[in-house]
Amino acid sequence: MNKRNLWAAMVVVIGAAVGTVQANPPDVVTLELTPSSATLAACMPDARVEVTVRLTTDARGFDEFRIHATGLPPNTSFTTFLLEQAGAPFGAAEYIGDFTSNAAGVAEKTFNLIVAEAFSSTLVNGQRVRVDLNRIGAWFADPLDDDFCLGPNSPVTPFDGDNQAGVQAFNSAHADPLPLP
Repeated sequence: MNKRNLWAAMVVVIGAAVGTVQANPPDVVTLELTPSSATLAACMPDARVEVTVRLTTDARGFDEFRIHATGLPPNTSFTTFLLEQAGAPFGAAEYIGDFTSNAAGVAEKTFNLIVAEAFSSTLVNGQRVRVDLNRIGAWFADPLDDDFCLGPNSPVTPFDGDNQAGVQAFNSAHADPLPLP
């Protein structure tokens, strides 16, 4: 092979390698959860919920899903789910854990789980159906915890282990979906 052909072959190989690197998903994904309704946004105007996911499943067997939140109602627990759709009717859902704000309305929580490859599988009309879970939602864990904003007759939802939760407080409807597998 002459020098010109060798040089051309190297350019093709390097170009292919660069293209491969650019096609790989990011190692870290950060997104904001926003209040699930205008009413909740008005009641929690300073709420900021940031989710950072370190995509480490291939290296460690799980991803690191970190929540950092400020401006929340004080001493309040939230249940967290990976979802098919960020807002109602939600579709398939996977409960991943709770986080709780302190007296200053700040919460920090890290979950170790598979995020980028999370899915649900069920039978629909006799056919196996897979649904990717690449949205996030967080509910008031106690149905009374949303009363400060929605009043004493706010809905009770099943989004907690005891089947008694408040409404969805935050979701990822205004963020890009989590990466697909």
